Amino acid sequence: MNLLFVCSRNRLRSPTAEIVFAGRPGWRTASAGLAPDAESPLDADAVDWADVVLVMEKRHRKVLQERFSRSLRNKRVVCLDIPDDFEFMDPELVRILQERVPKALGSMGSPES
Repeated sequence: MNLLFVCSRNRLRSPTAEIVFAGRPGWRTASAGLAPDAESPLDADAVDWADVVLVMEKRHRKVLQERFSRSLRNKRVVCLDIPDDFEFMDPELVRILQERVPKALGSMGSPES
């Protein structure tokens, strides 16, 4: 399963998520940002690659839908509700991600899926 983590500038939250979940059996991870100055700006190829897009905030889901509605057809988009209050690899951010991502994926998150 291809998981794409999206935040604003791809500097703190989404790269942390990409690293935390990289290497899990059956999962491939990537991250991108929606801002023009993002470290890795989100493009249609990344959205097409993803099976599930996990955004950090509700506003990210809205922007994602506005920019990539065609690419999002038949894609699951999940909002993790994680505010921009954390540094890269912050232990609390890691804890929240480890709690919310598997819950958000449900049965999709198991390697057999």
